[in-house]
Amino acid sequence: MISCEQAAIICNKTQYREATFVEKMKLRFHLFMCKTCSKFTKQNTQLTTLCQKADLHSLSESEKAKMKTELQDKI
Repeated sequence: MISCEQAAIICNKTQYREATFVEKMKLRFHLFMCKTCSKFTKQNTQLTTLCQKADLHSLSESEKAKMKTELQDKI
């Protein structure tokens, strides 16, 4: 059986569709046995869903440079 730490890593990989079939099976077995990790996985899935619904995006490099310049000008 995998450790809780390994389960958390596989859980995160699963969220980003990077986990292998074997890792997913190991995670499922662990979640069946460990209610703490099961709760973590459920909350992690909910957080991912909320972030996707929020349509979050990061600043472009030019926007970052502009913001940095504006902040330096105010100092």
